[in-house]
Amino acid sequence: MPDIGIVIVTYNSGAEIGRCLDAALRTGAEIVVVDNASTDDTRREVARRPVRLIANEQNRGFAAAVNQGFRALATPFVLLLNPDAVILTAIEPLKRYCSLPSVAGAGGKLVNARGPQIGFMVRRLPSPAALIFEILLINRLWPGNPVNWHYRCLDLDLSVAQKVEQPAGAFLMIRREIWELLGGLAEQFHPLWFEDVDFARRAKDKKYCMYYTPEVVAEHTGGHSIPKISLEFRQFYWYCSLLRYSARHFDAWTARTVCLAVMAGSIPRILAGIVQNRSLKPVAVYGKVIRLAARFFLGKDDISSLG
Repeated sequence: MPDIGIVIVTYNSGAEIGRCLDAALRTGAEIVVVDNASTDDTRREVARRPVRLIANEQNRGFAAAVNQGFRALATPFVLLLNPDAVILTAIEPLKRYCSLPSVAGAGGKLVNARGPQIGFMVRRLPSPAALIFEILLINRLWPGNPVNWHYRCLDLDLSVAQKVEQPAGAFLMIRREIWELLGGLAEQFHPLWFEDVDFARRAKDKKYCMYYTPEVVAEHTGGHSIPKISLEFRQFYWYCSLLRYSARHFDAWTARTVCLAVMAGSIPRILAGIVQNRSLKPVAVYGKVIRLAARFFLGKDDISSLG
């Protein structure tokens, strides 16, 4: 019986899931696919292969689907794998690092046609400044600023294995006992974004660390499901999860500062969107984001209840 399981969460992933599964099957791991109510041929592609499929009748969100997959497996190590990630090497080194004392999880190298996905595959946990710089478009205007450089680990030599704070959830092995200790991924981050960051933060708070190793490699396209979500919901979900993360892990005044940054940062995004799209739709999209941030700031969304 294998001691490594793989959980793959799908949502309209029919074009990607075949290559992902074919490579995953070559590892010998036990595989569970949790499908969040896809409307394309994802389930037919999965059914053609000897893997277990959990077919949700509605989109339960990424965190809830991952937790379903964990519960369906009994393996002591579980690899979270995006459906647009194709494993290129053996995955046992991830297990080796996860087996070390005080290690919660381990991630590998993610590559695409341009090379390693530097700035994505390993990051530090976001500080309030890192989130504010992202919200206020500072990172776009000045990508080499020291806050962004530190957050995206551009100072690290990623050719060597090392302790890191946040390997990408697209290719992350987690030790089951730590998943159980932390109660799995937080399903409040619905439908997606920041659930893996939150897990890494909670693991660190419990004195566990994460590892990165370049020995284990996956080809990763990235963002295949995101364009399938409308711009309005995409922005709303991202900001909602960001505000939830801030509420859970920053003090109240710092979390409210992030709320103010979201409101302020929405203004130039509205103006840029109007010019770029020649439409007033960004007003409605970011107006909804501003109202959300205002509710958090004023406490109308009970920030203390989000933990």
